[in-house]
Amino acid sequence: MSEDSRGLGLDAGLSEEPRRGESRRLAVLLEYDGTRYKGFQWQRGVPTIQGEVEKALARFTGENIRIRGAGRTDSGAHASGQVVDFLTAAPYTIDTFPRALNAHLPEDIRVRGVSQVDLEFDSRRCAVSRAYRYTVLNTKWPPALLRNYAHWVPGTLDLARMHEAAGHLCGTRDFSALTVPLPPHRSSVRRVIRWDVQAVEDRVLIDAEADGFLPHLIRRANGVLVQVGLGKLETDITKRLTDGSLRELRNCPSLPAKGLCLMRVVYPQPII
Repeated sequence: MSEDSRGLGLDAGLSEEPRRGESRRLAVLLEYDGTRYKGFQWQRGVPTIQGEVEKALARFTGENIRIRGAGRTDSGAHASGQVVDFLTAAPYTIDTFPRALNAHLPEDIRVRGVSQVDLEFDSRRCAVSRAYRYTVLNTKWPPALLRNYAHWVPGTLDLARMHEAAGHLCGTRDFSALTVPLPPHRSSVRRVIRWDVQAVEDRVLIDAEADGFLPHLIRRANGVLVQVGLGKLETDITKRLTDGSLRELRNCPSLPAKGLCLMRVVYPQPII
C-alpha cells in the first residue's frame, strides 16, 4: 500500500486475484429506487436495501455477509451513489461481483462498481462528505411520471429568497432545531460545505453536501426553504434556527422522502 493510501481505506497495491480462504474487504457503488423499500437499514419482515443486497451476496457467495452503508437513506428515498462495504472470502475476481450481484438483485437496485479496499476501511467512518439532492417539481398540476421522485409544489417559488435562506445553512452549525431528539452523547453540530438552490426547467433542485447529516435534517431544512420560497417564512429563519436564537419551529415542515437522492459519497481518494 502506498504512503498516500495508508489509513484512507485504499488497497492500491493488492492484486484483484483472490487467494483461497483469504478474506478481502470490498466496496460497492450502488444505485437504487427506494420507492418500495423501508429505507436502507435492515429491518425484520420488511423490504430494505441492505436486506436485498445481503440476500444477493448470500446467493452468489454462499456466505452470510453483513454489509455497512455510507448513508442510511429513509424509507422511499433513492440513491445514485451509495457506497457499502463488506468482508468476503469468496474465490471470485472483482470483475465477477457486479455481474453476479446484478443477476441476483431486483431491477430497482443496481451495482455500478466494485473495488477492493483496505481491511480497515469503513464506508461510513472513512467518508469525508455526503452529497444529497432534493427535487421539487414546481408545476401547476401534479406529476404522473415523477410522482415517486419529486415533491410537487404548485405555488410560485421565489428562488432568490430560497437561495439566500440556504446560505445561512452553510458552515459549522448547530442543527438541533432541525432534527429529532438525539442521545446525550451525539452532537448536533455539522459542517455544511454547500446548500444550493437552482432551477432546471420546471424543477427546483436543492443540493446539500456536508461531513454528515442528522436524521430528517435535509427534509426539514428543505421544507423550511420551500416555505421561504412561498413567502410564508422570512429568509433569516434558517440563520435563527442554527445560531440558537430560535430553538424550535412549531409544525416544522418536513418534505417527503421520495424527492431525496444520495448523489455521492466523497472519500480522501476515489475508491471505485
